[in-house]
Formats: sequence, structure tokens, C-alpha cells
Amino acid sequence: MDVTRLWWVRHGPTHEKTMVGWRDVPADLSDHARIARLDAHLPRDALLISSDLIRASATADVLAHGRHRLPHDPALREMHFGDWDGQPWDVIARTHPDLSRAYWEDPGPHAPPGGESWNAASARVTLAVDRLISAHRGRDLVIVAHFGAILTQVQAARACTPAEVLAQSIDNLSVTRIDHGLQSRALIAVNHCP
Repeated sequence: MDVTRLWWVRHGPTHEKTMVGWRDVPADLSDHARIARLDAHLPRDALLISSDLIRASATADVLAHGRHRLPHDPALREMHFGDWDGQPWDVIARTHPDLSRAYWEDPGPHAPPGGESWNAASARVTLAVDRLISAHRGRDLVIVAHFGAILTQVQAARACTPAEVLAQSIDNLSVTRIDHGLQSRALIAVNHCP
């Protein structure tokens, strides 16, 4: 089979009220009924991989039963918010008014101090996806990752701008499925909450 099905799962909620990128904060995985519905929705024979951040790897742990687990991949991390990680939105807007506005209005090329731009994050995640597809062509892969990482792939599938895709919700414990053929990619579901 030539189609590789990627089942993107956003990690469990963190309840953080600040920017959370590469900062390692835990997920709340106490909603056992919701996790059970998510687990039942995902293909049982899929390969399972996650970002190396604990909120993603712990979410993958609760979905691992019966699925072959691949090593964590740091290339699947959330966007790197640099100095903004852990800061409230109003503080960022006050300390970096022009850059923070540009970052959200034209997210592609702008990066937080010490962080990465949307374009850099997208390139990082896309390289990881290309490696996974090359190594596991024709398989189902459950990828537990983050809001930004998932949206970079939705953007590629929709061929839209970063600003356009940022309007898309990606809820915690939701599934976004993208099927990759030899020369195509099809967006099957976005932000599906089983």
C-alpha cells in the first residue's frame, strides 16, 4: 500500500495560562473516559511516536497498549518560544510590542528572542514527517505532538499561509488525520474529538 496515514494527536491539557513551547510541563491525563474514546478511535496496529516533551510522551504512554512504540523524536516538539516561554501574553505584548504583533499577524518569518520562527518550526517538523514516511511507508502512524507542530502539517496539506492556519483550533486529545500518498497528501479530519 502506498498511502501512509498520519493520525496526529494533540497531547493532554496542561492548564498553563502562559506560552508553552519547549518548557517541559506535564499533561493532565485524568479524563479516563475521553482517553478511552481516543484510544478506541485510533488504529490498534499503528506505530506510535511522540515528541520527547513529557506532555506528549505521557499522552503517548496511555495510548501505547498494543501499539508498537517508536523512540521519542525531539523534532516533533512544539514551536520554540525562546524567551517568551512561560510568559503571559500581556507581558510579551508589553515587552516586545512590535515583534509580538508581527509574530501573530505575519507568523512565517518572525521569531521570539532566543526562539524559532513558524517557518523554522515547519521545516523541522516536515523533515521529521518525511523521515517517518520514508521509513514506514504504507503504515498507520499515531503521532502525539503539539498545537504548532500539528498546524504546520495542516498548513502544508491546505497550501495556505501560516496566518490562515492559525485560525484553526487543535484541541487537546483531538485527532487530525493526514494521508500521504506518493505524490499527494489529503486532509481527512482536523481537530476531531472522539
